[in-house]
Amino acid sequence: MAAGGLSRSERKAAERVRRLREEQQRERLRQVSRILRKAAAERSAEEGRLLAESEDLVTELQGRSRRREGLKRRQEEVCDDPEELRRKVRELAGAVRNAKYLVVYTGAGISTAASIPDYRGPNGVWTLLQKGRSVSAADLSEAEPTLTHMSIARLHEQKLVQHVVSQNCDGLHLRSGLPRTAISELHGNMYIEVCTACTPNREYVRVFDVTERTALHRHQTGRACHKCGAQLRDTIVHFGERGTLGQPLNWEAATQAASKADTILCLGSSLKVLKKYPRLWCMTKPPSRRPKLYIVNLQWTPKDDWAALKLHGKCDDVMQLLMDELGLEIPPYSRWQDPIFSLATPLRAGEEGSHSRKSLCRSREEPPPGDRGSPLSSAPVLGGWFGRGCAKRTKRKKVL
Repeated sequence: MAAGGLSRSERKAAERVRRLREEQQRERLRQVSRILRKAAAERSAEEGRLLAESEDLVTELQGRSRRREGLKRRQEEVCDDPEELRRKVRELAGAVRNAKYLVVYTGAGISTAASIPDYRGPNGVWTLLQKGRSVSAADLSEAEPTLTHMSIARLHEQKLVQHVVSQNCDGLHLRSGLPRTAISELHGNMYIEVCTACTPNREYVRVFDVTERTALHRHQTGRACHKCGAQLRDTIVHFGERGTLGQPLNWEAATQAASKADTILCLGSSLKVLKKYPRLWCMTKPPSRRPKLYIVNLQWTPKDDWAALKLHGKCDDVMQLLMDELGLEIPPYSRWQDPIFSLATPLRAGEEGSHSRKSLCRSREEPPPGDRGSPLSSAPVLGGWFGRGCAKRTKRKKVL
């Protein structure tokens, strides 16, 4: 035994005492928790005495309960009543008319009408995965721009919207007719693969989902650059990754737009990710000089307290009312006019078998281009980007 130290047997005894005290504390915590779940009138005198002697545990458990309830409320979807929603839309329409530089931030909520699940809604990708349930979706190539996508394209055409910053990878903004210079797809585009060996990077727009073979930290698509022969990569930024590509992320334009904006309209985004990008919120400016913020979402967002107006409604419903209020017609989506077909680079001979995803075609009756000899999977599929990065964030529940 070292001088002044404890012997091995004394250390073991001290460890046993420590563990016993911890177990007694856990048992007391469980007892107090069970009592607190009872109505006050149903508690015995002995249980009342135990609560009185355990004020610190009662305070801790009540605090936990309040936090759980708060988180639960934040996940609930709330809808404004029709009259309240119309009143708010009139106010939003005034803001759109008066804005000198309006930027729109969009999230997964604008694509749910296209049968693409969001992430944090009641049936969202993360919500289901965190509950241990499987995630499925229709073939994403069947998705088409929604009323909201087409409304935004129209607002940009009318010079009421100057730039769109999107978290979505579904490519629907591009397919709605928005010019590429007017879009910053911060998390990539499922239809675009790039060669990073070429300077500047060479882009290949495809008419199929290029992410079939890609995943978190694994981005090569299996096809090669037509110019230099280097491996192509997708453009997706997964959760936990940092986007480094110039396009289609277009961070430079997003940052410039945010710095010029006097009004920001957030549509269908939980803002839990976007809030982490300080350059999108002009946080270096004094509060009085920051853009006015308008949010359309059914759930709580971390920017609600900063908003000039929060509209609790579905994006398509709000945008229909807004376009009516502005007196603007919403152009219908037409596959025959979808810009992706003029932007797309066709596969070369020998590349037709490089994917098994269904390709877009101008007409649903038209055979997909380049796929006549390539077998297509008939089962619903998910892009390599869809829902990836969620599992690493799943937390185990604490057991009392």
